[in-house]
Amino acid sequence: MRAISGLWRWRRNPLCRATDLAEAWVALAALLLILLVAPVAGSLVGRSAQDALQRSVRAQHEARHPVTATVVRKLDRSPLDSDPETSSGRDLRTRVLADWTAPDGTAHQGPALASLKDPQQGDTFRIWTDRHGRMVPRPLDSATASTHAVLAGFGAALATGGLIEGGRRLIVWRMASRRYARWDQAWDKAGPDWGRTGTGS
Repeated sequence: MRAISGLWRWRRNPLCRATDLAEAWVALAALLLILLVAPVAGSLVGRSAQDALQRSVRAQHEARHPVTATVVRKLDRSPLDSDPETSSGRDLRTRVLADWTAPDGTAHQGPALASLKDPQQGDTFRIWTDRHGRMVPRPLDSATASTHAVLAGFGAALATGGLIEGGRRLIVWRMASRRYARWDQAWDKAGPDWGRTGTGS
C-alpha cells in the first residue's frame, strides 16, 4: 500500500523534488516486482517441493509395509509418560509387547504402540515396518505432501515480497539520508548570518 501511496508524486507540482519522483519510481518498481516476481518464485518453489515430496512419498511407500501385529502382553507405561495427569492425544496408544511377521517372512517380537483402548493377548493391530521387519513411521501420504508443497510455495512468495519491500525501504532510507545530508550542507554554507542580510550587523 505504501508503494501505491507514493504514486501521487508524479502529478505536476512546482514543489515536487527530483527525489520525490525517484521515490515514486522506486515504489512502482517494487510494486511491479512484488506482483510479478513473488508469485513466480512461489510457484517455482512449490513445484520443486511438490516433485521432491512426491518422490519421497513413492520411495516411502515402496520401502515401508503395513503388517499385522499380535499383542503378547501389555507393557508398563514408558518412564517418559510416568505422570498420569499429562494426558494427550498420544495417550490413546498403549505400549505392548507384540509379535509380527516381516514382509521377508522372518518373525519378530518387540515393544510397540498399539492403537487399542484395552489391549488383550491375541488382539491385532497394524504397524509399519521395512522389508526386514524393523518398525518405521507411517509413510507420508500424497495429500499431506501436496499441502506441504503449497505451504512452501506460499512461504517463498511471502519471503520474496518481504525482500523486495525491504529493498525498497532501504533505497528510500538512503535517498532520505542523502537529502538530509545535502540540507545540512546547505545550512552550513548559509552560516550563522542566515536571515540577517541587509540588517547592518
